[in-house]
Amino acid sequence: MGSEVKLTAMQEFARHWRMVLAAAIGFSFTSVMTAATGLFIGPISREFGWSITLASSGVSIVALLTFLFSPLFGIFIDKWGVRRLAIPGLVLMGLVMAALSLLDGSVWQWFAVWTAYSLAALMTKSTVWTASANSTFTSGRGVALGLVLSGAALAQAFTPLVTEYLIRMHGWRMAFVWLAVGWGSLAVAMCLLWLRDGYEISRESKGTGTGPLLDVPGLTVRQALRDPAVLRIAGSTFLVLMVTIGLVVHQFRILTGSGFSAQTAALAALPAGLAGIAGKLVTGVLLDRYPARWVGGLTIGVSAVTFVALLVPQAPVWVVVGALIVNGYASGTKLQLVGFLTAAYTGMRQFGTIFGLMASLIAAGSGLGPVLGGWIYDTWHSYTPGLWAGVVLTLVSAWLLLGLPAYPKWDEARSTSSPSNETGGT
Repeated sequence: MGSEVKLTAMQEFARHWRMVLAAAIGFSFTSVMTAATGLFIGPISREFGWSITLASSGVSIVALLTFLFSPLFGIFIDKWGVRRLAIPGLVLMGLVMAALSLLDGSVWQWFAVWTAYSLAALMTKSTVWTASANSTFTSGRGVALGLVLSGAALAQAFTPLVTEYLIRMHGWRMAFVWLAVGWGSLAVAMCLLWLRDGYEISRESKGTGTGPLLDVPGLTVRQALRDPAVLRIAGSTFLVLMVTIGLVVHQFRILTGSGFSAQTAALAALPAGLAGIAGKLVTGVLLDRYPARWVGGLTIGVSAVTFVALLVPQAPVWVVVGALIVNGYASGTKLQLVGFLTAAYTGMRQFGTIFGLMASLIAAGSGLGPVLGGWIYDTWHSYTPGLWAGVVLTLVSAWLLLGLPAYPKWDEARSTSSPSNETGGT
């Protein structure tokens, strides 16, 4: 990454497409539990007599611990790189996911298993895969981030269908095992073979030298915490993750509560997931060409349509599916946008640590959303108040991004004391 010769986007992809593929598959596995949780809530709550809030709390346990420890693991990324965290984390994640099949109804056991899962999640969280793409690509960074983070959309598209089939045919316990063994083994194998990113390239070029793996310009953590643009990105990210992850976790119950069969509700996630992949790719191209504040703000703002459509009583299937497609397209860009914007506004000097802090907010929003969704349903026996909140908060999130200033040109900052601002972002 410190080379003076700047490659074109096509040259970057010709060199590093294997890394992109491995990272995408690895990230897809880390997204399986979020996409599958909604289908496990019913069977687990019925078998153990748990409330919906408790049965949906696993993702929130992970989010709480990720919120607390993400900055620490961000430091680990800057110090050790991606590969040394991601591969052991994927192995641990598969083992813990399979261990969920051994639940016996003990609430403390439930908490313990999800706490162990949290460690694996910290080692494989979005910061890891975002850092992998950002450390490797410059000219094609937007598209590279889109491709890597499409792993989450891949999981969103196919996990509900696969999980519904596994639960129906083999029960919820074996469904956990098959998801862990099947998807997890592929992710580990791909990353063992091909996960060689900018951190690993820098490590090889430096040998046993001391200092940070990436010797590039950017803000320090203290500067980032005082930067108004970074604070706007953080606020927008927290709000949109809270409402959209809450919707993803409870989407299955929202649809079945509206009269959809279990199979139809699971099938509805497929076009939404595919739209998420399309959203990442299209947004990646746009981010490499146009001001990120407009791309991000308009994309996030459109997702309010989904919440409005789900509020329509007895809405036709095509309306609901269309709304989910819109949400899939828009929400599929969330992590891509925050990863791109964080790198653009802070540089890569301490990206792992800074994005570790950002990941704490991602975790806080992602964890709070499902719990609030469960609490809203347990309190009002309806998801309607949460859907109205989704309309308002997605629009606020969009407004925060639209108000961002131009972002710095870090390439020019290599030879100056401070970065200049890009004129295209004003």
